[in-house]
Formats: sequence, C-alpha cells, structure tokens
Amino acid sequence: MAEQRRTAGGEEARLWEELVATARRTVADGLVVGTSGNVSARIGDTVLVTPSGVPYDRLTPDDITGVDLTGRQVLGTLVPTSELPMHLAVYRTTDARAVVHTHAVHATAVSTLVTELPAIHYMSCALGGRVRVAPYATYGTDELAENMLGALTDRSGCLLQNHGTITYGTTLDQAYDRTAQLEWMCRLWLTASSIPGLTPSLLTDPQLSEVTDRLKGYGQQG
Repeated sequence: MAEQRRTAGGEEARLWEELVATARRTVADGLVVGTSGNVSARIGDTVLVTPSGVPYDRLTPDDITGVDLTGRQVLGTLVPTSELPMHLAVYRTTDARAVVHTHAVHATAVSTLVTELPAIHYMSCALGGRVRVAPYATYGTDELAENMLGALTDRSGCLLQNHGTITYGTTLDQAYDRTAQLEWMCRLWLTASSIPGLTPSLLTDPQLSEVTDRLKGYGQQG
C-alpha cells in the first residue's frame, strides 16, 4: 500500500515559499551551479527540503517536499535531496530551524587544502570559532553526516572536504548569511595567500575570544 501523505498547512506553505526563495538565492549569488547544494527548514517535527535533481527555478507551491525526523516522507511526491542524512543529523542534534548546503567555489577550494580555515578574519566567531573541515565521505551517506557532526561541534557551520559548505541557523536568512560569510572568508584567505613572498597574518585565540564576547551584544537588542 502506498504511504499516506498529508496536505501542507498554511505555515508549511509559507515556509516552503521562503525555502525556495533561499535556494534560488544560492544560485543567483553563485554559491551553487545547477541542482547542486540543498536547503531545508524545520517546522515542528517536519523538515521541508529541496527535492533531488530539480532546478530551483522550476519549483512551485505544489512541489512542497517534507519528511519527518526519521526521514519518512510526509509531504509531496518528489524525492527529497540525496543529502537528507546531513540535514536530519543537524536537526536531531542542534536547535537548528534551517540548514543551507552549497558547493561554493572558494570554500570548496579551501576544503582541499587545510583541515581548518585559518583565522583570517574575526567573523569566524559568528560561526562559533575556527571553522573546521569535515573529512571526506561519499555524498548522501551516513558517514558524511557523522563526519559533518564532528566538525560542527560547538559551531554553526563547517567545510566538507572536496565537497562544499554546510551552515545552520534559527531562520533561513541566518543560515544563508552564515554560508555567504563562510564563502567570503575562504575567498579572503585564498586571495591573501596568493601573494608571492608574503604570508597573511592570522588572529590569535585571545583575539578571537575577545570578539566572541563582543558579538554577544552586537546588533539591535530586544
């Protein structure tokens, strides 16, 4: 017997629109090419996620795709992204409400060179500290999800070796902004490192700790 799937509620439909807009933004901003990368958002115990292999500009409200926290599909008929294990691992272990995964060029390049993004800029503190690189594993596997969780310990973003980035946040906007910030820092380090005969200065742990404390009061409060 075919699985019974329910009809999306109003809040789920609204969140799906935001999710599709965020996915399209990753393409427009050059963070992914074609159907690479994926985006998800959690509402209650349901995870809305981009479907596998469908260009974002073709997604419509009727294409809403959702699973529960075990991965069982509860909304839609399109097959969820192959990277579902990573998304679900984040939701099961953190307070994330949104996850963005990209194949951003500079971030992916850095992931092939180091095991941790050098502390080239203090905004790494906005991701929880020095950004780690999760060891390589085949896409869509539980092994990759486990490697990612290790790199995400006390962090809201990491690099995936020879693969890309993953970040999370309390909103789609926050998750996206963290992805964009990570890509910018990787581009910055690659640019500074490319000058012959010069080595970029890096921040120390005390300097990063000071910024972490200052960021707690950053922006509009209350």
